[in-house]
Amino acid sequence: MKNIINSTPTLVLKKVLHRKKVRLLVLFPYNEALISKIKKLNNYSWSQTLKGWYTDYTTENITIIKQLLKHEVKFKLDDSVYRKFSVRPIKEKRIISEENKEVIRSYISYLKGKCYSESTIKTYFTFIADFFDYLKDTPLDTLTNRDVEKFIETVFVPRKYSISTHRQFFSAIKLFKAFYPECNIDEIQLKRPKKSKILPTVLSKEEVIDLLRCTRNLKHRAALAMIYSAGLRISELLNLKLEHIDIDRRQIIIKNSKGRKDRNIILAQSFIPLMLNYVTSYNPKLYFIEGKPYQTYSAESVRSFLHKSSKIAGITKRVTPHTLRHSYATHLLENGIDLRYIQELLGHAKPETTMIYTHVSKKDLLKIESPLDLAIKKLTENDKNSNNLRLSENY
Repeated sequence: MKNIINSTPTLVLKKVLHRKKVRLLVLFPYNEALISKIKKLNNYSWSQTLKGWYTDYTTENITIIKQLLKHEVKFKLDDSVYRKFSVRPIKEKRIISEENKEVIRSYISYLKGKCYSESTIKTYFTFIADFFDYLKDTPLDTLTNRDVEKFIETVFVPRKYSISTHRQFFSAIKLFKAFYPECNIDEIQLKRPKKSKILPTVLSKEEVIDLLRCTRNLKHRAALAMIYSAGLRISELLNLKLEHIDIDRRQIIIKNSKGRKDRNIILAQSFIPLMLNYVTSYNPKLYFIEGKPYQTYSAESVRSFLHKSSKIAGITKRVTPHTLRHSYATHLLENGIDLRYIQELLGHAKPETTMIYTHVSKKDLLKIESPLDLAIKKLTENDKNSNNLRLSENY
């Protein structure tokens, strides 16, 4: 018993992102003496969320804490200390005139009248509000294409926005021109940047099974299995109601999804026992997965437990809910399912969108032999004594 009491506590130092800043997080078992010493440093604060003490992450702060407690604890540096964290600058409050605010309100009403989704309206509002903040007192009827270009150069480039964000902004501007034709912006001359041709990240079938096995929480496992087995978008999972799951017909009805479309999806036979176990245990009221009764679950929560499960499963790829959807489509293609059916199951409006999975499917690629393999094979066939030819040997 004395050995346990006198044992030196371990203090873990971690690098975390907290309140939009990179912090040094200090974790240790409850110890009044250590707490008293850390409080004397003044610049440390307690986080109920992180369950530890934190301060700004600097090499100086690491040195100070090590120097202060070098005789009191064993230090352990977490792997996060060596990672880089990208922090977006905190946006300052927009300064927009009352006149321009009224224009923005009318623009939002215009978008609603065109039946754009809430998500699209919110995105376009943000772009136009940021644009007006940048313009300050510039009269709207004097706006030209050069003002749009300057905004991108001054605001978008420093914030390192993606190509897809650039393209969305141009869509917002083109619609603004249609709404407010008095401005001198020529929407025909506005050229969107070309789409990035980035292949989606795809998990192997074995990695998907490992991921589900490492998700110990029944509710979390059911959510991830539902995304993969049906190829759902994260929004479709969160808005899926129990009444739209037909076990007898083994169908899931997706209502009012992207593009205001409904579609039917196959309910996986192997998923039904897990789903029934989850529904019986958690008793959701309205939605398949709920935060509180009758309320939708949080997308951030799904991303969080998916990240933890992929880390436990030893998956080094960056895994998001959409990665499971990509994996679903790719595995269907590898199993010989026609692209037209995959397009229907995914709810894609254009076949070109589904065609991207032909680039990541390994079904046909595995049939192609490397020239190196062919060269080794030919040497082996020509020389009976070279049956055991290996490039790894020393020559």
